[in-house]
Amino acid sequence: MVRKYAKPVLLGVFAPCLLISQAEAADTPASIIADQIRRQGYPCEEPRQAERDRQASRPNETVWMLRCGNIAYRVTLIPDMAARVELVK
Repeated sequence: MVRKYAKPVLLGVFAPCLLISQAEAADTPASIIADQIRRQGYPCEEPRQAERDRQASRPNETVWMLRCGNIAYRVTLIPDMAARVELVK
């Protein structure tokens, strides 16, 4: 009788793990920051890389260099506020 329920129980245990691992793969710093600036109206079609600028960052103000396709931004993330976005040439 235990064998009869083994497969559904195992699937029920491992299915959420599979969903979590797929979601984590999409949540890279580049994709998260790109989503934020898109909501603010800035174009970023292909987020490729996000690098933290530790020298420019301050407490509660994290600065990132975001590269999207053929455009780059300097993005300052501040909790509970819109990001400050500057186009980098």
